[in-house]
Amino acid sequence: MVEPRYTSSGIEIDVLYDTPPDPARIGRPGEYPYTRGPYPTMYRGRLWTMRQYAGFGTAEETNRRFRALLEAGQTGLSVAFDLPTQMGLDSDHPMAAGEVGKVGVAIDSIDDMRRLFDGIPLGTVSTSMTINATAAILLLLYEIVATEQGVPKDRIRGTVQNDILKEYVARGTYIYPPAPSMRLVTDLFAYAASELPAWNTISISGYHIREAGATAAQELAFTIANGLAYVRAAIAAGLDVDRFAPRLSFFWNGHNQFFEEVAKFRAARRMWARLMREVIGAKNPKSWAMRFHTQTAGSTLTAQQPENNIVRTTVQALAAVLGGTQSLHTNAFDEALGLPTERSATIALRTQQILAYESGVADTVDPLAGSYFVEALTDAVEEKATELLEEIEARGGAVAAIEAGWMQRQIEEAAYAEARRQDSGESVVVGVNRFVADEEPEVPVLVVDPALEEDQKERLAELRATRDAAAVERALDDVSAAAATDTNLLPPMRRALELRATVGEVSDALRRVFGEYRPG
Repeated sequence: MVEPRYTSSGIEIDVLYDTPPDPARIGRPGEYPYTRGPYPTMYRGRLWTMRQYAGFGTAEETNRRFRALLEAGQTGLSVAFDLPTQMGLDSDHPMAAGEVGKVGVAIDSIDDMRRLFDGIPLGTVSTSMTINATAAILLLLYEIVATEQGVPKDRIRGTVQNDILKEYVARGTYIYPPAPSMRLVTDLFAYAASELPAWNTISISGYHIREAGATAAQELAFTIANGLAYVRAAIAAGLDVDRFAPRLSFFWNGHNQFFEEVAKFRAARRMWARLMREVIGAKNPKSWAMRFHTQTAGSTLTAQQPENNIVRTTVQALAAVLGGTQSLHTNAFDEALGLPTERSATIALRTQQILAYESGVADTVDPLAGSYFVEALTDAVEEKATELLEEIEARGGAVAAIEAGWMQRQIEEAAYAEARRQDSGESVVVGVNRFVADEEPEVPVLVVDPALEEDQKERLAELRATRDAAAVERALDDVSAAAATDTNLLPPMRRALELRATVGEVSDALRRVFGEYRPG
């Protein structure tokens, strides 16, 4: 009797697969239903973007890391912001104490954004910014800096995460209640459609949902449910779906179970294509085609035997590539211990480069297509995720399911079940619950200098002393006034930021009208 085996989503894995797949469900790359990828030639036409996530301390320090990564061959930038910036708090706010520059770069004003991208040509580099509650503010700061560099609006390229719903589900860096938060999302859609036509206006993120403990099927269903909520909110706000939907992108987690992850990526494209065409009614094929970024799973990194994380990351990255990702971040092996060092970040980038240039996996489109196992698993993951999505729709959609705590409970139960499997040894973690070493080698860890917080506070004090305070106050009043109407919020926010209003001050101008969200 062979012991049964299951994927993270509870799908039983057969000992042998020998049923030929349905060619109609596979399709051709670049064509509906996009199972095999959004572009006809995929990596034969263009490799995925190697976009290593970086950000810590001050803008100058992060700028130095960006330059080092670009010199090492990175093809796109990805910015991590510290918690105060994510929460709309300036570095001198009492609640920011001890957090300035710790998990990302501190950005308080246009002055910091100029320092962050000093000497980096924003007309040729695309930038992804992992920011949500304050996404509109950071996008505007980026636009101002790019415009100062002389970059035409249609060449300002990148992505802002702008996915607030998953913050209520899995992460917690929200500021306002859901309704005004959704308004900020759709205002950003409308602003970018008018002003920044090459910008990807949202990266709908399953990554953090998976990091919180969701299964692959839950990651897929909950993220697509959130995506539908954004699409419907934008349509309700009067936007043309075929104008904004081609700029939507997704952000997936590359996790450990290799074949389930490949199947997840392929199923995701097929589900989104069907929903956008048949449920939403989009007519433009570009509105149906899901494009996405992948990051390897931070939750799988271990502090024990940390070099093992290089192997984990390689397997996860390979699944993302064989699943057809458009850009990729590979985690550094020391991230379970602290911020990545320049050496570990370079190893992570080299992992992608070896996959791209030495492994041969980019030589043909969707090389696993037609595999009995992969196609059967793609169907099974899609079926499981569709069941969950139908449950969410029956509950009134993503916002209602989040407000009722349903999604959160599902993730908590899945995380608890996996923790029990690891505790019992049923789920093996090499170096943690099996093949444990008696002694661990010392790994150098990057430490952010606490003096940086005081430096950032001094810069803020200087900024407030040298700007036109009365003009800033009037501009902030205009932001609050716009928030009390249905006017698009981004133009008055931009005027305030150009006058050197801070991230915290613009957020406070909105707080005065929207209030703050307090989970029940």
